[in-house]
Amino acid sequence: MAAAKKISKKLSVTLIKSKHGRLANHKACVAGLGLRRMHQTVEVIDTPENRGMVNRIHYLLKVEEV
Repeated sequence: MAAAKKISKKLSVTLIKSKHGRLANHKACVAGLGLRRMHQTVEVIDTPENRGMVNRIHYLLKVEEV
């Protein structure tokens, strides 16, 4: 019997505000999501860890489910 593949959801995350002048742990969350510059969009897997980073810096981001 073939093992069923687990379908992983993804989030499309775009940095819409600057990370300069923010708290150090907020800058670390931006880097942890793989964002380097404004208006850059990355796709991350929807895990509790990534959701936590997105929730912490929600005011800097635009998030869409893919």
